[in-house]
Order: sequence, then C-alpha cells, then structure tokens
Amino acid sequence: MSLDVAVLRFAGAMVLLSVLLTVYVSPLFVWFTVFIGLNLIQSSLTGFCPAAMVFRAMGVKKGSAFK
Repeated sequence: MSLDVAVLRFAGAMVLLSVLLTVYVSPLFVWFTVFIGLNLIQSSLTGFCPAAMVFRAMGVKKGSAFK
C-alpha cells in the first residue's frame, strides 16, 4: 500500500467516524468533520499532510501525491 492510499483510507475512515459520532453522540462532532475537510483542502493546496508524516514514519512507502 502506498502513502497516498493510506492517507485517503484514513481520511475516509475519519469522515465516517465523525458522521457516526455526530448522529449517535452529539451534534457538536460535526466540527470534527469540518476539521477533516479543512485539512484535506489544506493538504491539496500545500502538499503537507500530518497523517502522511505519521504513515511515512511507520514505514509506508512513498506515493506520488504527498512529499
């Protein structure tokens, strides 16, 4: 699995988790979804992604999207 795939899977899982938390725990968890969306936009503009750094440190091989 490449770094790109790992980051996209992680982001998708976090979005789904935040939606479930919003529905079943508290509507305030919608801010978690907002944070994830803003981070995805920021990553697309700058190429910097904290999750990519963590996955790279765990030994996931490089992809083409994240530096």
